[in-house]
Amino acid sequence: MSATSLTPSSESDVRDLLISETERLHIAGGQSRLRATEEKIISTSALTGIVEYEPGALTMVAKAGTPLSIINETLQKENQQLAFEPPEYKHILNLLGHSTIGGVFATNASGSRRIQVGAARDHLLGVRFIDGLGRVVKNGGRVMKNVTGYDLVKLMAGSWGTLGIITEVSFKVLPIAETQVTLQIASSEASILTRAMNTPYDVSGTFYDVASGFAYIRIEGFDKSVKYRVQQLLKEFSDFEIDIFDAEESKKFWSDVNNLAFLKNMQGDLWRISVRPTDGIQIIKKLDPKASYLDWSGGLVWLRVEEGFKVREKMQKMSGHAMCLSGTFNQFHPISTIEKTLSTSIRKKFDPKMLFNQQVLN
Repeated sequence: MSATSLTPSSESDVRDLLISETERLHIAGGQSRLRATEEKIISTSALTGIVEYEPGALTMVAKAGTPLSIINETLQKENQQLAFEPPEYKHILNLLGHSTIGGVFATNASGSRRIQVGAARDHLLGVRFIDGLGRVVKNGGRVMKNVTGYDLVKLMAGSWGTLGIITEVSFKVLPIAETQVTLQIASSEASILTRAMNTPYDVSGTFYDVASGFAYIRIEGFDKSVKYRVQQLLKEFSDFEIDIFDAEESKKFWSDVNNLAFLKNMQGDLWRISVRPTDGIQIIKKLDPKASYLDWSGGLVWLRVEEGFKVREKMQKMSGHAMCLSGTFNQFHPISTIEKTLSTSIRKKFDPKMLFNQQVLN
């Protein structure tokens, strides 16, 4: 498919484009997460720049097309971070684009630390966006306080460009932990992840490699606190063989987890399945994939399967949401008639002409 890509450089340019637009559009940030299915693409990648950053207030405001790499570099200078660890998929998906801060929130992209600090949507404070009629909408604020009225901020987070084109986001940031340690535990049971989460030791990451039978448990914080909690966890899991990753090894490991390095250089379709944490290992046993990993204490399942393997058909009687990141299947999990009716009703309020990302949630 030969696509026309439009990159407006200001909010007013976006508005002017949408006022007269009649063709269906693919809404994108840096085009690093969502496969384009329309012939006309509007990208926010030219809407760049950090508008306001207050390290003392732990808040930042940025234009939606600002590269995620720029956001991270700026925060690191103040020893701060996006605590929800937004993952990068472009390398494993062989996409040439770059992740943007607007795209992170539009897709609710959240990494392993979600189990401790919440998802991207929980860190979003305010948004500016253009709806399908070219109207500029602002909701939320620039500081961490409650606001009155409809919470469009949470609605826009994870909407995948179906309700409007985000032009600016304000969000909270957090300090980088003084240190971190990861325990590698040899266990034949993935349930060890939930066991670790149920301890009082403030675990910030859990990951399980099904093939090797290794569980990975991350502890972060002040040095003395981390040492104490590690010792307690070693007692808790004293019946298991355990290796300890120091701070640098731990950072490298979780960076690889976030970038799906474990699934690179492998043939087959790539699937991301969200389920109840207790169902993660059951999904894997049922599907028998080529490679499989569990994140979020078992609530997020990563799979490589044979090309054309019908994952959704195989898991029909199990609840969950299966997204096909690479393969010939629709990227998004089918929704029920009731869900589609509700979704369409909401979308028509923001996008009456139904132009935005029609492949999403259909």
